[in-house]
Amino acid sequence: MRKTSYVVAFFAVLGTMILNILSVQRSDWLAARISDIIHKVDIVTYGLSTQCELRVLEIPGPNGGTITYTNYECRPFPMRVQDGCEKENKTFCMIWSTSRYFGELGIGFAVVACLAILFGVTTHSRRRRIWKTASVLVVFHVLSQIVTFGVVTELYRRNMFPTFERARPGFAYVLNIVSWVLGLFVAIGIIITGNAARAGHPWAAGNRAYRPISG
Repeated sequence: MRKTSYVVAFFAVLGTMILNILSVQRSDWLAARISDIIHKVDIVTYGLSTQCELRVLEIPGPNGGTITYTNYECRPFPMRVQDGCEKENKTFCMIWSTSRYFGELGIGFAVVACLAILFGVTTHSRRRRIWKTASVLVVFHVLSQIVTFGVVTELYRRNMFPTFERARPGFAYVLNIVSWVLGLFVAIGIIITGNAARAGHPWAAGNRAYRPISG
């Protein structure tokens, strides 16, 4: 493969990894608006390991106005006592925790894929072989993200947690989808380009492509 192809692949994998990191770290995979007669706004967001709650309280103020109090708090999620992980929500907590694990596993595969690509650029002989390793790592990176997406989607679809019936997918959920869809295209691109280079196509192999000697 051309060195240029590896550079493009590196930045493409890096981009999917950044999206993956952002989605794993954010606390808005799902967002639920809670009905509360006291608070004007009560929104709970759920991340892979964090739950955040925004509460806005308005009380009558002087001269017919209002006084607004805003409180935003985050805590680990799910928790053994608060979220019923030892009793009614035990199954949910066990499955939800795996989503974080696979999300971080995907990041690990992306890091190794980037290192493999950088290593492969050093010499031509390695560039001719390293694309296979890079493509496999990117595929595992994508599969890990898809598992995370699948776990969250299934638990949300089945309303496995009490407030999920009022929840909607959030920004981190969308980032995850964009990341693994982009990762699929990157993996396919590496495989196609690598096979084309091995077959000797100049657009993929560059000036060192195999050319038969005319007799």
